[in-house]
Amino acid sequence: MLGHESLEGITAVNGPVIMALVFVLTMAVGVPVPFAAGIATVAGLLIADIPLTLMAQAAWTAFEPFPLVTIPLFILAGQLMEHGGMSEKLVAIAQRLVGAYKGGLGLVTVVACMFFAALSGSGPATTAAIGSITIPAMQKEGYQSRFAGAIAAAAGALGSMIPPSNLLIIFALVTDVSIPRLFLAGIVPGLILGLMLMLVVFIISVRHNYGGSAKAFRWGPLLEALWEGRWAVFAPIIILGGIYAGLFTPSEAAAVAVAYGLLVGLFIYRGLTFAKLLQSFKFTAIVIGTVLFILGSTKAFGQLVTIFDIPASILDLFQGLAEHPWLVMLLIGLLYIVVGMWLESIPQIIIFTAVFFPLVTSLGVDPVVFGIFTVMTCEIGFLTPPIGVNLFVAARISKISIEEISVGVLPLLIPYILMIFMLVFFSDWVTFLPDFIYGERL
Repeated sequence: MLGHESLEGITAVNGPVIMALVFVLTMAVGVPVPFAAGIATVAGLLIADIPLTLMAQAAWTAFEPFPLVTIPLFILAGQLMEHGGMSEKLVAIAQRLVGAYKGGLGLVTVVACMFFAALSGSGPATTAAIGSITIPAMQKEGYQSRFAGAIAAAAGALGSMIPPSNLLIIFALVTDVSIPRLFLAGIVPGLILGLMLMLVVFIISVRHNYGGSAKAFRWGPLLEALWEGRWAVFAPIIILGGIYAGLFTPSEAAAVAVAYGLLVGLFIYRGLTFAKLLQSFKFTAIVIGTVLFILGSTKAFGQLVTIFDIPASILDLFQGLAEHPWLVMLLIGLLYIVVGMWLESIPQIIIFTAVFFPLVTSLGVDPVVFGIFTVMTCEIGFLTPPIGVNLFVAARISKISIEEISVGVLPLLIPYILMIFMLVFFSDWVTFLPDFIYGERL
């Protein structure tokens, strides 16, 4: 018979391998990600001879952090603002701002998504809110359907970067990195990425002679649209300004966002009806239920990763590359992009952050930079089949196949790839804003 030490050695070696195999095989046969993670965790617990009660304990600790309430509140606020009429006001402002140029409606879509991203915090929600207005309009102007849908999908992914971002909140909960610092760090990359997307849209539109038929830019109509949409414009100013000014925490800001969305939607723009309220609550309940289930099952998965000392094994594996942190980051980014083709962003962040966060911080990578880098690679996952959520949303609105829109989005992936290289090789600019506001560290 094997001795106790031999058994421990076999467990330490085979445990992670068996967990990984169980996880991959269960997903391959169609088991949803949370259940696959749960089954793999049970397998790991049995191998390590750990009581299964760890699953329940891990789920409890996953649900315990108070900032977790931020996610459903921001989701609900985004729904209320979308159904309450704010998205239409933001599109009107963007139309007056950039609608006269070649590819005007495409540029409008990107700008409106940048505005709405500061309200919803969600990539798919941003794609749905803005794309449902601008995609049919682009199709009427002669845009290829796959290009029109691709613009909304690619710009909608900005909802995961420009604060408030649900993915940044998830990363903060997993790593204990400051949420306000992450929010501030996401502003400049989000804006630069939006500008690069606008450049690609403009170049393609000039080549294919899309748009440009709107009235020339004038300050009068823009100021008029800004005045009519002032309540929509004030929303991110109040929410994010309150956080950065120290008036309220991110969790309190989310509650303020819900109250503001209700007030404006019911009594000012009057776009909210009882049916739309119910729809907003139902959508929020479904999304947060999914998030909680994923958090509960993958929290124990992450604890087992630590028990099996997988981060140390990964660190040993990359030890030869310790002098080249940029190469390690690029390899992690490549892995994230490939995995993002098959795995949804929330479980991807929870599972892989537990593995790679200790590695990159030991190599001197700033935790905030790695948070922005992680979410940026997840944004590419929104835009890659077969699990690209933004693609499915935009394809449904465009009434085309997922294959068609997957081809259309390829040129719009170039800014995302360039941004990843900027984050890897020139990262100091990412932390400039949080360091300027809060100092080197909170």
